Order: sequence, then C-alpha cells, then structure tokens
Amino acid sequence: MITRVGVADIIQTYRLSYRLQNSVNRRRSNNRTSKMPLCGGAKEPEAATEEIQAICDQVKAEVEQQAGVTYDTFRATTFSSQVVAGTNYFIKVDVGSEKFVHLKVFKGLPHAPELKVSALQQDKGKEDAIGYF
Repeated sequence: MITRVGVADIIQTYRLSYRLQNSVNRRRSNNRTSKMPLCGGAKEPEAATEEIQAICDQVKAEVEQQAGVTYDTFRATTFSSQVVAGTNYFIKVDVGSEKFVHLKVFKGLPHAPELKVSALQQDKGKEDAIGYF
C-alpha cells in the first residue's frame, strides 16, 4: 500500500524528471541550425548536380513509359533528397517548351542500389517548387 509520503515522493520525482527532460530538449533545440533537416525529412531543394542528371538519364525510359510521352529534352534543374532505407530523390526536370515534370526516384542501399521511379507529377511549371510528394 502506498502511503501519502510515497505518493508525494512519486509526484516530486515525476516533476523533476519532467523538468530535466524539458531542459535537455531546450538545449538540443538551441544547438540546431535552421538548415538542419528533420530526421527522416526531405532536405531543402538545391541545384541539380551531375549525379542527379545521371539518375535522370537512367530513369528517362521508365518516366516516358509511365507518362506515355517521349521527351526530347530531359534536364534536371533542382532536387531534394530524403534518407530512408535508401534515398528518395525529388527531382524537377525540364522537358522543354517551358514544361517540367517532378520525379520521385528511390535508390536502394549499396547492396541493392537499383533506381525506381516511385511517383511522377506532370504539367508542372518553372515556378512550381520541388518538394516531398
């Protein structure tokens, strides 16, 4: 049976634990920079690199098949990435005539690094920002 003193001790211990955890969380949040991505979240968009263009070149045929269109131009402009059990790449691709497509491409871990187009958004414009979808 818990006595009054026992209940008071439990409450006091809980309050101290709560205060300590909040103090640790405040210190952690003060040490973060605004550019640090959330764990599991997509990074901020940035200019496409040669590596991203190489990914686009590899998946172009799959994208054309899914879209039902043949693209003369297929140039990556910006991208964002998200680390999961592999990497999701969100890529904005210029397909000519001031039209863009947004790709979500999954690249597996080193033991299974194949590329797969997981999602495709067509009829995008230059002003449409790339991000998680």
